[in-house]
Amino acid sequence: SAAPPACGLQKPVRGRWVSPRQGRVWGGPWLTRVPPPRSGLTHEAHRKEVEQVYLRCSTGSVEWMYPTGALIVNVRPNTFPPSRHLTLCIKPLRDSSGANIYLERTGELKLLVRDGDRGPGQVLCFGFEHGGLFVEAAPQQDISRRTTGFQYELTSRHAGSDLHALSGGWPPCRPCSDAEVLLAVCTSDFVVRGSIQNVTHAPEQQESAIHLHVSRLYRQKSRVFRPAPEGGGWRGRVTTLLQCGVRPGRGEFLFTGHMHFGEARLGCAPRFKDFQRTYRDAEERGLNPCEMDVSLHPHL
Repeated sequence: SAAPPACGLQKPVRGRWVSPRQGRVWGGPWLTRVPPPRSGLTHEAHRKEVEQVYLRCSTGSVEWMYPTGALIVNVRPNTFPPSRHLTLCIKPLRDSSGANIYLERTGELKLLVRDGDRGPGQVLCFGFEHGGLFVEAAPQQDISRRTTGFQYELTSRHAGSDLHALSGGWPPCRPCSDAEVLLAVCTSDFVVRGSIQNVTHAPEQQESAIHLHVSRLYRQKSRVFRPAPEGGGWRGRVTTLLQCGVRPGRGEFLFTGHMHFGEARLGCAPRFKDFQRTYRDAEERGLNPCEMDVSLHPHL
């Protein structure tokens, strides 16, 4: 028999791959060796069965057409050692409907996404060890136009002790401690020094976009910041929660954060002079977890 796929959706014990008229569940476009997009799992309207599916990738998406019964979604990545602390984040698809999504923890269900909620696709994160996902189809007279789905990401960053809304890997809207700032400098997907040019708000998405002019680029994993057309630095934008009430401010800041679902999310953002003082104090005591040039005018 063929070896199981290294990454992607693994078939449940019960169920078979059929035509898309009956339903489908598959990994997203980032996955490798996944079932073809026109396949799915059988779900008969008169049967209230519970299917188990296994996701073997650290990032991807699940889409369930014509939902009936329920799905137990088991994330079992092949890319992380089982001993690591992991964080699972989910983002409902824009037009997702037909089912409720729960966090299942020790036999109890906590509602994450309610069927029919037309609000923004908020990103929710929780510690991987705290439970799994349970997707239950809502009673419907006509399921032919219903599709439930979400994107997911699994990372090795610790999410804290409970469920939280996503804000760059740290609790939202709270200033970072000195220790958190020093750790963010070493572990973030982007670390830049710059100033806020503008802040725009999207109330319907409950998000704010912070438009930055960057004078020093320490690190970026994706091309969030690109050379400014007029020369002299970089430009880019990062997002955060609307409830944080970010406004344009004078002076330079150190901006850190992570990439989630293709967007740069703001993490810790102290004033650069405050960060310099924190970093040099930790350096003198041998407590800085990594090294970086914190001078205002580095030698080129």
